[in-house]
Amino acid sequence: MLCYNTTMNVIDYYKEWEAKAILGDLNTKRKNFTVLCSNIENDFNIATAIRNSNAFMAREVWIYGRKQYDRRGTVGTHHYTNFKHVKTIENVHAQIESLRNDFGTIRIVGVDNIDDAIPINNYDWSDDHVLMIFGQESNGIPQELLDICDDIVYIKQYGSVRSLNVGTASGIIMNSYCQYHD
Repeated sequence: MLCYNTTMNVIDYYKEWEAKAILGDLNTKRKNFTVLCSNIENDFNIATAIRNSNAFMAREVWIYGRKQYDRRGTVGTHHYTNFKHVKTIENVHAQIESLRNDFGTIRIVGVDNIDDAIPINNYDWSDDHVLMIFGQESNGIPQELLDICDDIVYIKQYGSVRSLNVGTASGIIMNSYCQYHD
């Protein structure tokens, strides 16, 4: 059973460690995916997606659009997460090229409930490095990001709501990826 230090929100293993040392140790254990969160109009639930990125060991988180977001929801995990701010689509393309230089082939997977999206429970995650793209609450993924996706996946829902928020959706998607690769 994992126990958590309530003052730092880290498991007991890390409770006496400095934030930089925790980040360094986590960097040796990262999974083969990167997360991109769109932050064009608002930052609702981006902090939760960042917290999920830590929980599921994303290699890095990119914030697309506005750099600022409300860090309170990360409950400190932003200190143990690798970040890049990609302000424009040109910045995104440059970062994708950097991923290709580091990992070879990459698979870009958008998460949105649009026509022709693949249900996540039917999706075969690539063994290549994956860039997961998450949109925003009301707008989804911006078109310029949809245009670069190799695949679009969605989470099947059974109730009356139109969509899940990005915090909830990111946790489900990252868990799906990790289960596939464990």
